[in-house]
Amino acid sequence: MDSSEAIFNGLKDAGIDFIVSVPCVNLSKLLNMIEEDPDITHVPVTREEEGIGICAGAYLGGKKVAILMQNSGLGNSINALKSLTELYEFPLLMIMSHRGTEGENICGQVPMGESTPLILEAMNYTFFKPQIPEQAYENVKEAWNLSVKSGKPTSVLLEIKYW
Repeated sequence: MDSSEAIFNGLKDAGIDFIVSVPCVNLSKLLNMIEEDPDITHVPVTREEEGIGICAGAYLGGKKVAILMQNSGLGNSINALKSLTELYEFPLLMIMSHRGTEGENICGQVPMGESTPLILEAMNYTFFKPQIPEQAYENVKEAWNLSVKSGKPTSVLLEIKYW
């Protein structure tokens, strides 16, 4: 099982059937797998906070929801996460390509890369940082179940070295 297959299989086994995404090169293989799956509704969006609103509506419509995005989008999403998703206790699984970590070749990604775990901690959101595909597979399922139980978003951060 490769890195993208692990995440995909974790999503499927968690029952995720509605995914919103913002493009990211690290997530491209995974996004292709999602797009080809007839059991998953995939909605590409241009902004992360737009995707969070769409996920909230889909959840109210009975879907199990996730958003796939780059960690830089976390900054764009804070208000929507706190004042919509958390306030109304909607579960949301955030799969994030964690740019700006070891191996990053774009210096502009580093500040947000360093801040991402700190921001999630300040928001009191649980996150996982899997190192290998088998761990990621389990983390995706665990993160969804925890989000449902806590009524808060949870994240799986996929660092550059994960890919």
